[in-house]
Amino acid sequence: MFASLFHAAHTAVVHLSTLLAPVGGVAAAVVAVTMLVRLLLHPLTRAAVRGERARAALAPQLAALRKKHGKDTAALAQAMTDLHREAGVSPLAGFLPMLLQAPVFIVLYQLFASTTVAGQANVLLDSTLSGVPLSAHLLAPAAAWLPHLAVFGGVVAVLTALAWASSQRAARLAALQAEPPTGLLAALPRVLPYTILLSAVVLPLAALLYLVTSTAWTVAENALLRRGHPVRAAAVRPAEA
Repeated sequence: MFASLFHAAHTAVVHLSTLLAPVGGVAAAVVAVTMLVRLLLHPLTRAAVRGERARAALAPQLAALRKKHGKDTAALAQAMTDLHREAGVSPLAGFLPMLLQAPVFIVLYQLFASTTVAGQANVLLDSTLSGVPLSAHLLAPAAAWLPHLAVFGGVVAVLTALAWASSQRAARLAALQAEPPTGLLAALPRVLPYTILLSAVVLPLAALLYLVTSTAWTVAENALLRRGHPVRAAAVRPAEA
């Protein structure tokens, strides 16, 4: 079944790259496929954002549960599960769009890592971006060093900028919580976005184009859908006389 799906995906990308030949060919096709996937997942992202706001509204009740159950983690977990169920909120809803992207990313990776498709030579391996093969890796250049470093350097620079934007947003959201995290929990949201830079070392250029496009979409989507995120409760309380 995977072989049939893989062959169909290969055929689709080849045809799409032919249509997009004037604006980038295969590289443009990778970007277009990524944007199509994210567009199809947009309704799920909107639902995840609604879930975030619903969970934020439950914050006072969750704080009361933590105070009530203290160190009884089993009772606290059950009480939190019951509260989320009654409110119709799933704590895992935000992960669904990311999980559904995984199969697409795996297929795309294989498209630029397999030498043959259905017994035939993989023509996608001949495609390039500014002279650098889309199947090339940062530490294993298949072209001259200068264009290779220029293309990968540009991709890494964009990924770094996107990681910075994601890190800044995560820090702002953490600061808005009624009880902002401290220590390692405070540092993780700032650091985790930068782990995407590790992908530049191990993934082919085509997969990095997918990550750049998808991450840029996420940053833009967050800016649009998460406007008006509630400010910290203490900041909006009227001043006491």
